[in-house]
Amino acid sequence: MAFRLAYTILRASWFLHRPRFNGVKCVLTDQDRVLLVRHSYGPRQWELPGGGIKRHELPSGAARREMREELGIDIDDWMALGEMPASIHGRDGTLHCFAATPSATRIAADRGELAAAAWFAPTALPSDLGPYVASIIARALATAGGDEG
Repeated sequence: MAFRLAYTILRASWFLHRPRFNGVKCVLTDQDRVLLVRHSYGPRQWELPGGGIKRHELPSGAARREMREELGIDIDDWMALGEMPASIHGRDGTLHCFAATPSATRIAADRGELAAAAWFAPTALPSDLGPYVASIIARALATAGGDEG
């Protein structure tokens, strides 16, 4: 409940001040599945795990920190998928995209931040996806496919 209230207040502030953001989105795969999450605040769409980049933090460090905070997993070996411009809740900015295959697929979702976390086949994703999820997953699959040949 506290996350929802704080999120509502932040959105009002963002609307007035229009700050830019820098964030990370992470495609975590397990064989033929990808991990999606639903946050306990904001829109109830399925999203890729990720979050904001702190001042003076490298994007890869933010990806590592967010996976530890949200999912309770440590990942050191990231594949950079590049950046993309994004507009989220009235804020324009940049998403830094990464992919990784965690050594363990068992996650400990932070229930304060995440309402749900589940593995899906890329060909059977839920219909209520966040706006950038499909394109980032496609980028990850194309990059992985290019590495095999």
